[in-house]
Amino acid sequence: MFILPSKSIQAPGSVVIIRPHRFHPNPETASDNVFQRTDANRTIRQTAEDAYREVSDAALQLEKHGVRVHIFEDHGEKETPDSVFPNNWFSTHPGGHIAVFPMYSPSRRRERRYDILEMLKAEYRVQDIIDYSCLEYDDLFLEGTGAMVLDHIDRVAYTARSNRADAIALERFCTHFNFEPMAFDAEDSHGRPVYHTNVMMCVGTDFALVGFDMISDKARREEIYSRLQGMGRSVIELNNQQIDEFAGNAIELFTGTQRILAISARAVASLLPQQKKIIEKSAEIVPLSVPTIELAGGSIRCMLAGIHLTRR
Repeated sequence: MFILPSKSIQAPGSVVIIRPHRFHPNPETASDNVFQRTDANRTIRQTAEDAYREVSDAALQLEKHGVRVHIFEDHGEKETPDSVFPNNWFSTHPGGHIAVFPMYSPSRRRERRYDILEMLKAEYRVQDIIDYSCLEYDDLFLEGTGAMVLDHIDRVAYTARSNRADAIALERFCTHFNFEPMAFDAEDSHGRPVYHTNVMMCVGTDFALVGFDMISDKARREEIYSRLQGMGRSVIELNNQQIDEFAGNAIELFTGTQRILAISARAVASLLPQQKKIIEKSAEIVPLSVPTIELAGGSIRCMLAGIHLTRR
């Protein structure tokens, strides 16, 4: 197996992780998040303790591989059950730019933490912060790198249309941050809209994992495939069952010596040997076990807010 050691603008070397103390699947977001589940065999306290352990273990594994991890605690005073998914409310960008996003569910708006932004300004070179949260008053939402899968190399924002990805907010973000918006309709096998693009799509440096069957329009599907392949990427097509196992919800990171793909153990188990082989040509697969976190309808990609900023 040959691993390319080169750094990539697509793969951040640092992440923000929120460690929850009172985690539970959020009933407020269940209506449009079909990945969300409940576990009647565990008490609320057991679920919270298991989630805390899973996040702690995932952070430790990433640090062992050489990823710089910034851990913040959420003690639950504000009732923020989805705080473990910080990539939805902020994103960072090369050149020192940060975006703060408008959130669809009222409970998720309480997740925004300005101590995290202050840490980023202290530890990294930050030129500006563009705050779109005021768009919530106009019912315009764009949930960060959950709603958008950003190709930092080709400057494309792949976006599945949903309650959480408004066209006006998307256009405004893309204008400010120099991305080309590429929006599309996506549904699961039962015709239900995909709530976040990052559950069906992961764009790495040399490969992309995509649930093409979910993209409704054939012409758009072919356009996305050609766009990704045209950048020299190997395009790995995921079936709906693999998407259900969170195989699309992964993120490429840089350890300082090589690139890795952070992905849940459940997702890795769903990948075919040939699919793994394609990924391993350029990145080491690092499986992280987060079955409790996945009850909330998100997995590893949702848990990691990548830091695309230069360290001070």
